[in-house]
Amino acid sequence: MGARAAARAIDALRRGWAVTVSAADGAIRVMAVEGADAVTLSDFDPTAKADILIAAARGETLKLANQLAAADPDMPVLIARAPWIDGDVAMTIADPVMDLASPLKGPFSAKPLAAPLAAKASLKLARLAGILPAFFVTSTGASEAEVAAEDVDAYDDATHLAIATRARLPVSTSETAEIVAFRSPDEPREHVALVIGKRDDSLPVVRLHSECLTGDVLGSLKCDCGPQLHQALHQIAGSRWGVLLYLRQEGRGIGLINKLRAYALQDQGFDTVDANVRLGFAIDARDFSVAARMLDLLGVAEVRLLTNNPNKVAGLETAGIKVAERLPIILPANPHNEHYLATKRDRTGHQL
Repeated sequence: MGARAAARAIDALRRGWAVTVSAADGAIRVMAVEGADAVTLSDFDPTAKADILIAAARGETLKLANQLAAADPDMPVLIARAPWIDGDVAMTIADPVMDLASPLKGPFSAKPLAAPLAAKASLKLARLAGILPAFFVTSTGASEAEVAAEDVDAYDDATHLAIATRARLPVSTSETAEIVAFRSPDEPREHVALVIGKRDDSLPVVRLHSECLTGDVLGSLKCDCGPQLHQALHQIAGSRWGVLLYLRQEGRGIGLINKLRAYALQDQGFDTVDANVRLGFAIDARDFSVAARMLDLLGVAEVRLLTNNPNKVAGLETAGIKVAERLPIILPANPHNEHYLATKRDRTGHQL
């Protein structure tokens, strides 16, 4: 029931509806800033006094001191509502892509959080919903959904993932490949594994590939995702056997829309790391326990991991899969992704 409550809350937030989020320290009623319009905001907050909850990183950009920053630098920031802050102004507060178009903001005043744990759970819901981590907040009123912090954790739990079906799938690198689809009863994202080669007692070559619509499908030159995907398939096919895990974790876990917002910030001069942080998200919000669960369901406990990212090695091992060897993927840069690759090397430790 917990994960179901989280699913309802995520759906409500994406539709611009009110949600009540509770935790051990209290409850708050929230509405996503980007989902609100004049009518829904008036219904949610008829007196126009709802404060605005934002991520700590966004608060830092807006020069707002967080009263609890010394104890927890990731604690959200609550902005006191002023009469001049309407829905349009709130959106400029929420979306850093608009900073250059409206550079003069404020002055804002930060308020102490009445329910910090509920506030943090709300921001986690924003990431799961793929929306900006910014909410109008009240303490009273009716909501379309109610969710507890532990419900959010239950929703984001890979142990509920199971194999839904499998079939033969001839691909350019292997005409005998098998595709295995995984689904959770708690959330709609479906992950797949492509098993290549004849399984034997040797360790499989495994690639964890996070979905990238722009790179994998549209051939974007801003990243190296598409070429990495195809190179990984060739390297797995060149081994005795292996598995490519295609994980529905677009934009390092922040979703397609927010990834495109990060692209817009990159066009303004921010690198990929600062863009994610400026949006109010972690540098990398992916959950590698999903990959570990998929491998466990395939009966794979130890792998040769095809990656340039040491964090994938650590994440997979933390989730219970032994990594016997890290295998690199060597690809040339292009003029559009040179800075992106340099950022991966210098700021996130990729071994390129």
